[in-house]
Amino acid sequence: MRVLKVYIEAEKPKTYLFNGQPQGIAGGDFDSRYSQRGVQWVVKQASKSAGITKDVCVHTLRHTFATHLLEDGLDIISLKNLLGHESIETTMEYLQIAQLDTIKAFSPLDTLFDKCSSK
Repeated sequence: MRVLKVYIEAEKPKTYLFNGQPQGIAGGDFDSRYSQRGVQWVVKQASKSAGITKDVCVHTLRHTFATHLLEDGLDIISLKNLLGHESIETTMEYLQIAQLDTIKAFSPLDTLFDKCSSK
């Protein structure tokens, strides 16, 4: 992780291996510059090199990425759009896995009165 942070800070790359949803590339969501098998092989080799004993696949990375985004506060609609899901129900499955902090319910009137009293 430290090596990646140093690299990103030093090089400030503009193009990443997985750069979101490709725009205008034939083949739908998949970036055709990389074969599916090649990407799967790279992920397997990287996890093996890192000493990860759990079976890791490309979908594991996508799933982990989405779960961490939710845990870091990204809203479910933005995640749905980022992942390219047509149905919100598909994205909602990530909510079952994500460990989200619960926020104490409050009344919007509380903040309204706070704003009015500071004027």
